[in-house]
Amino acid sequence: MSTISKKICLFGDFGVGKTSLIRKFVECQFSDEYLSTVGVKISRKLVNVSTKYLHDGQNLQLLIWDIEGSNKFKAVAQNYFQGSKGAVIVGDVTQPETLNHIGEHIQTFLAVNPKSYIVVALNKSDMIASEYLENIREMYQFTNQINILDTYITSAKTGNNVDEIFRTLAHRLI
Repeated sequence: MSTISKKICLFGDFGVGKTSLIRKFVECQFSDEYLSTVGVKISRKLVNVSTKYLHDGQNLQLLIWDIEGSNKFKAVAQNYFQGSKGAVIVGDVTQPETLNHIGEHIQTFLAVNPKSYIVVALNKSDMIASEYLENIREMYQFTNQINILDTYITSAKTGNNVDEIFRTLAHRLI
């Protein structure tokens, strides 16, 4: 079975848990120790995507670009978006200002890659009472835009929906 590679970008504001989501997905690990990404860090993960058209599945190597979230880096970050077929845009449910920037991040990414797909991850759900999470998710649905596949409530700590955000994107990229 052949393997195809697709570049995806993971980005959002500073400290929303982008690197933690990638570590959970790629290495099945979580650490409370904060690691600040400088510039960009690239990770790889091979996933098998099965569809009704591909009964044996298709191997897809995701090239995941973890892009620094600082404001001073925003102008340079757009250069890293080039050639990306998808993105995961991350906000932190404990920091409403990061959620309010998601729409801006979507537009910035689509300005460079208008035919790419996006999944929104509302991260750190383990730190908020569960009865509030569905309301938060409903507030940050972008389903009126064809490029937005879905919005997920995630937690890198518990693993909640971490595989799902990447698998949703992988299925669309095949």
